[in-house]
Amino acid sequence: MPTIKPISDLRNKSREISRIVHDSDEPVYITKGGEGDMVVMSMRHYGRLLTKVDLLSKLAVAQAQKAAGDKGRPWSQVSAGLRRRIHEGQ
Repeated sequence: MPTIKPISDLRNKSREISRIVHDSDEPVYITKGGEGDMVVMSMRHYGRLLTKVDLLSKLAVAQAQKAAGDKGRPWSQVSAGLRRRIHEGQ
């Protein structure tokens, strides 16, 4: 169940909101005038969200390339490239 707080709690109960987002690892929805206004979340949660968006974006590009007839690269070529990148980073 989502946590919903009025905007006044950002000023008056910011420590409580911080505790909630860190303990639950879920966002807190902030209302203003009874309507949704913003979302507060931990940096960890936000980072994971950005990672998911990046992955979905890459998957969308791959789907579009496949739909356009791109056959891609063989696994042996992909794995060799990954190994090379890993060894270069060490």
